[in-house]
Amino acid sequence: QMGWVVRPCRGEDCGGGSPPSQELAEFEKLPDQVQINDQVLREDGFANDPFYRCLVAEVPPEYRSRDGHTIVGYGLYFFTYSTWKGRNIYMEDLYIMPEFRGKGIGKKLMSKIAEIGVENRCIEMKFVVLDWNQAAIDFYQSQGAVDLTAAEGWHFFHFKGDALVRLAQGQ
Repeated sequence: QMGWVVRPCRGEDCGGGSPPSQELAEFEKLPDQVQINDQVLREDGFANDPFYRCLVAEVPPEYRSRDGHTIVGYGLYFFTYSTWKGRNIYMEDLYIMPEFRGKGIGKKLMSKIAEIGVENRCIEMKFVVLDWNQAAIDFYQSQGAVDLTAAEGWHFFHFKGDALVRLAQGQ
């Protein structure tokens, strides 16, 4: 046991050259889609009315990663609302550096996000998984998660870029 802890993210955790969010994008084969930087992460997560909240998994310095990081994973979440169900917690990211997987860190991060949801009277915790990430799908289902695409036929959409601007302008 390497003595890792899960704790709330601090503003100074957003940085260090290779933030875990960039690693996650590379893992998901989408590195070109990262469009924000450490400063924006700090502003959006640590302002008076934060857009998101985040937990990190941290190991003692003697167990730091090969590239020198003590923060080896994170779980980013925020609150949403369903007119049918009420309060929801949305897990945007759950990521553990590959060399630290299989030690229970991801489950602990996800469990802590769920605990925060329950404490805030959330009815559901929602998240999305890429269809090719079978290891994650298997893990989530083993914990009791339900695939809404398969079970209920929900499809997840977004507007972005010019399409979002056109929509905002009523075009």
